[in-house]
Amino acid sequence: MNLVLATRNAHKAREFADMLAPHTVVALPDDVVLPPEDGDTFAENALGKARAAAAATGQVAIADDSGIVSDALGGRPGVRSARFAGEDATDEENLAKLLREAPAGSALAYVCALAFVTPDGQEHVVEGRCTGTLASEPRGDGGFGYDPAFLPDDRDDDRTMAEITAEEKAAISHRGRAARALLDWLSRAG
Repeated sequence: MNLVLATRNAHKAREFADMLAPHTVVALPDDVVLPPEDGDTFAENALGKARAAAAATGQVAIADDSGIVSDALGGRPGVRSARFAGEDATDEENLAKLLREAPAGSALAYVCALAFVTPDGQEHVVEGRCTGTLASEPRGDGGFGYDPAFLPDDRDDDRTMAEITAEEKAAISHRGRAARALLDWLSRAG
């Protein structure tokens, strides 16, 4: 099945293309306008983008909204993860703000809501989570976003998400878990 991925994020597109095989992830056409991510939950934001892509293309669409939640910050940055340090903040600026505001060793979770929407209105949302702790400083040059300071609980070493391989990351990441949950649902939905 072809799945139009409602994102302009090249990192996410590469990750989902690998994780959703044997389905084919199709790039979002340049002329499709996505709604603002102004929902209160990851699921609301993902559904809004998937609905817009399905309506504009007439094809099955998927979209995710994902981010990081910090126990020490009462769940922030949450749905504002990409804009934590401001509307046009870079990954580095967002990470620096998290490292300033949350103590090293505090609990974190990556969360990914992945929405599936058909042109005729069928909708399904799955969620993936990866728990971990905040490193004292960024390490590694893989991954993106908050990966350099995220120490996953699912590893028995002290490597951040930015220090593990793409295959290791896919096995434990929030996006990997959401993708596997969607694949499982698709196989049962037939």
